[in-house]
Amino acid sequence: SPLPGLVKDGAVGELRRCFGSRMEFGTAGLRAAMGPGISCMNDLTIIQTTQGFCKYLEHCFGEGLKERGVVVGFDARAHPPSGGSSKRFASLAAAVFIGRGVPVHLFCDITPTPFVPFTVSHLGLCAGVMVTASHNPKQDNGYKVYWENGAQIVPPHDKGISVAIEANLEPWPESWDITCLSHKYYRTIQQHCHHRDINKSSEVKIVHTSVHGVGHAFVQSAFKAFDLRPPYAVEEQKDPDPEFPTVKYPNPEEGEGVLTLSFALAEREGATVVLANDPDADRLAVAEKQEGGQWRVFSGNELGALLGWWVYKCWKQTNPDQSTVKSVYMLSSTVSSKILRAIALKEGFHFEETLTGFKWMGNRARELLDQNKIVLFAFEEAIGYMCGSAVLDKDGVSAAAIAGEMTSYLAAKNTTLSQQLTAIYEEYGYHITKNSYFICHDQEVIRAMFDRLRHYGNQEDVSYPRQCGGVAITAVRDLTTGYDSNQADNKAVLPSSPSSQMITFSFSNGGVATMRTSGTEPKIKYYTELCAAPGNR
Repeated sequence: SPLPGLVKDGAVGELRRCFGSRMEFGTAGLRAAMGPGISCMNDLTIIQTTQGFCKYLEHCFGEGLKERGVVVGFDARAHPPSGGSSKRFASLAAAVFIGRGVPVHLFCDITPTPFVPFTVSHLGLCAGVMVTASHNPKQDNGYKVYWENGAQIVPPHDKGISVAIEANLEPWPESWDITCLSHKYYRTIQQHCHHRDINKSSEVKIVHTSVHGVGHAFVQSAFKAFDLRPPYAVEEQKDPDPEFPTVKYPNPEEGEGVLTLSFALAEREGATVVLANDPDADRLAVAEKQEGGQWRVFSGNELGALLGWWVYKCWKQTNPDQSTVKSVYMLSSTVSSKILRAIALKEGFHFEETLTGFKWMGNRARELLDQNKIVLFAFEEAIGYMCGSAVLDKDGVSAAAIAGEMTSYLAAKNTTLSQQLTAIYEEYGYHITKNSYFICHDQEVIRAMFDRLRHYGNQEDVSYPRQCGGVAITAVRDLTTGYDSNQADNKAVLPSSPSSQMITFSFSNGGVATMRTSGTEPKIKYYTELCAAPGNR
């Protein structure tokens, strides 16, 4: 702010101009120079003006304001000496409305003034604000107001707003919060931070890559919310770039190829763990350096085992009363590892399977929450993790911070992620998976392959294979036709879909194999797992 300089220089005339009298709100709103004091456009006067305008709108529209909302737009003006800009003023105005529960349509970039009245009329909003000084000199800015009819305000509204401004000069606490939603997100995920002291003192070094996507700043903020030391960012990949210049496929599921630059940075910095988000930061991959110097990229199922174990351990620590465990649920998709089922059996909480895809897990989680159940964790083998129930979808940002804390905690116990995974398998039973896919562009070939499995050795009647590789098949579930031999009525519990192929075989040795077609790619995917009882290797 230029204010200390004015005081130091004894610029009484300039100070009097800035603080002598408040800007007058009229039918054209406000227009004045950007700078300090009540006669200029600055953060405080924008907040005061918007608080008064919001109160006046509440008086005029009542609850209708919270139903219909307002629009806020801004031009490109900025005043570096005072730090003021149209974009910042618009963000503050939006924060004031949001703090009062008013929906705000905030333009994401500079916009012509006519777009604001158009939006008021087009969406049937209560009001609009445009931060602009039109053709005034460069140091000026303005606050232009539109009414529900899409036109600028006329008397007596100007007088009513002016009186309301004078009555609401003290900023409301939430009025400064221009990043209110992201702040609330980070505050909410802090409920999963259980070892802040360890996080603060941890010497563990972690590398993070956002693979040319959006994740960088948000994962840095999530680590800060957990008091973890900032992860080293892969410089060549940290900024968004739609060309994805350093990778063939921007998918951390592809493993080592996507992580080459991360491993190189980790080697330079002495880091032992790499975290990678996909471009929209809803998935998370994790790799750890092994004792021999090679890197191990955990599969989605292995990371699901680690995160599921960790989330339950932390919950148990804060909820020693074991009677509540009956209200706890974990979910996974039907093609993911059954490790959560094994943990649930031993610990006494509930485990449920859903169809493939987080839409099914998110909706099932909502149903359980509406029944006052606790949904601790959900995952799918395609490196998607939902830790807690603040986000009812996969979330690679919170999962990254939680993985960071888990890593720090284990390091404090002088153990590694790989060692802990082995300990989980020792305690709950080994779960060994192998998943992959075949490319096939011919739908007729795919259909013939699956039909052959349904009429195995019998072209007339439905007859599935009875053994494979010398091991007996003990159960078959066909979610294309809705058949499940495990159910008394042979009807599958999970919803079936004739438009997609999906058959699961269970084997007498604890093996499970599922084949399915992809809804988005020309792939026949297969998922296999061998589940051993605890104590059996």
